[in-house]
Amino acid sequence: MDSNFKREIILDNYQDPMNRGLIEDDSYLKVNTNSESCIDNLDFMMKIEDVFVKDIRFDGEACAISTSATSIMIRKLIGKSVDEVRKILKNYRNMINEEEFDSELLGELNVYDEISKQPNRKNCALLPSVAVEKMLEELK
Repeated sequence: MDSNFKREIILDNYQDPMNRGLIEDDSYLKVNTNSESCIDNLDFMMKIEDVFVKDIRFDGEACAISTSATSIMIRKLIGKSVDEVRKILKNYRNMINEEEFDSELLGELNVYDEISKQPNRKNCALLPSVAVEKMLEELK
C-alpha cells in the first residue's frame, strides 16, 4: 500500500472517526484504556449478541494513530463473531510486533504495517486492540 494512501486513510479516520460517542446502555461491555507514552485516554463500549459484535463505540482524547486505529478497527470488527475478532486481533498484534500475520485478514488495518519503525507509536496503534481484548475477557 502506497505511503500517501496510508496517510490519507489515517487522516480520514482521525478527522471523522466511526462510532465516536458513548451511549447509555447497560447491555454493552465497557472499559477504559490509556497510554503511558501519549495523551491517549479512551473509553470503549462493545455490544455482543449471540457471539457476534453488534456495535463498538468509543470516546475520549487520543492522538491521530490511536483515534484512526480505533475507527478502522471498529469498522473491521462489527458483524464478526467473537472467534473472528480474536483472530483479527492476534494478526493485528503480530503485524504491529513484526511477526507473521495474514494481511488479507486485516484489510485497512494494514496501514499500520510499518508502525514498528516508530516504536513509541506502537502502543498508540495497539490501544484499540487492548480495549477489545479486555472486553472479551469479561465474557469468560
